[in-house]
Amino acid sequence: MDKFRIDSHKLMYHVPRLNGWLKGETVYPVYMEISPIGACNHRCTYCALDFMGYQPRFLDVDAFRNILNELGSLGVKSIMYAGEGEPFLHKGIAEIVNSTKKSGIDVAITTNAVLFNASLAENILENISWIKVSINGATNKTYSKIHRTSEDDFDRVMKNMRYAAKLRKNKKYNCALGMQLILLPENRKEVELLSKKAKDIGMDYLVVKPYSQHPLSKTQKYKNVKYNEYLGLSEKLKRLNDKNFNVIFRLHTMKKWDEGSRTYKHCLALPFWSYIDAGGDIWACSIYLTKKEFCLGNIYKNTFQQIWEGEKRKKLLKWVEEKLDSDKCRINCRMDEVNRYLWELKYPPAHVNFI
Repeated sequence: MDKFRIDSHKLMYHVPRLNGWLKGETVYPVYMEISPIGACNHRCTYCALDFMGYQPRFLDVDAFRNILNELGSLGVKSIMYAGEGEPFLHKGIAEIVNSTKKSGIDVAITTNAVLFNASLAENILENISWIKVSINGATNKTYSKIHRTSEDDFDRVMKNMRYAAKLRKNKKYNCALGMQLILLPENRKEVELLSKKAKDIGMDYLVVKPYSQHPLSKTQKYKNVKYNEYLGLSEKLKRLNDKNFNVIFRLHTMKKWDEGSRTYKHCLALPFWSYIDAGGDIWACSIYLTKKEFCLGNIYKNTFQQIWEGEKRKKLLKWVEEKLDSDKCRINCRMDEVNRYLWELKYPPAHVNFI
């Protein structure tokens, strides 16, 4: 039922780039994550990037428009706007979204949706591939406790997303609308209720995913949480699935979190994605934000092509592929499934010819 392959990956649909990588060629990212702004209107108890400090910095719209044109010409396929802050806090987010699509790049947004009002939806929904709303409770009280915000924000989110679903239907837009809950001890009893509410307002799906401890996070509250006692929820939630709505219970990812194991020794995924923070710095990996050796350059000082083909990145990639101990990385990082796939491609097991 996971038609968007949220609990897996989609790199196998980019065969030409994979072939280039296997031949040792320089390949550009298929996918990028970009933080339009460092500030955030919530202080979630599980926030992975709390160590970034919620800085009130933001991308310059005029300069970034030129960068988007370059990224499109280099073959970047998609950008998700999220990062260390709330993307809808950026006053120029509509122009950023629409310029991204105009550059030939697919757009997605991960947001708390408190600021995703009717006017903004009408301005950008047509140009977005998907929006995923972080919502970690089904009641005002639980939501407020986890997001550390006003209880009224829960009602705003539901109102905003109900309107977005109605607008999409009326305008026949293709944007997928979904919600995402990080399964925590505080909200474990509200998953079914949130699923029903998400379905009622017209969402396409609700993702239920495990917590993942960022190595640099200040918060340590959930680092020892285990999911074996919650796995039974998967079958219970399936009853809500139909042709218009799915609960995507990330069972596979939860098991990986509990086991803490990997099938690869080093990271191979860095050529296929990149991260740009709200200050314009390009990072090889978001796990190592603030670690200078992983900062490849700044988009305000050099072109993306100059940075991507620069010596610093080449040396870093070689070190990461040969020496970086992936066991010290974040369990279930965004590139985990991609890494599992790439490791098998580069180091295939026995008998692969017996298809």
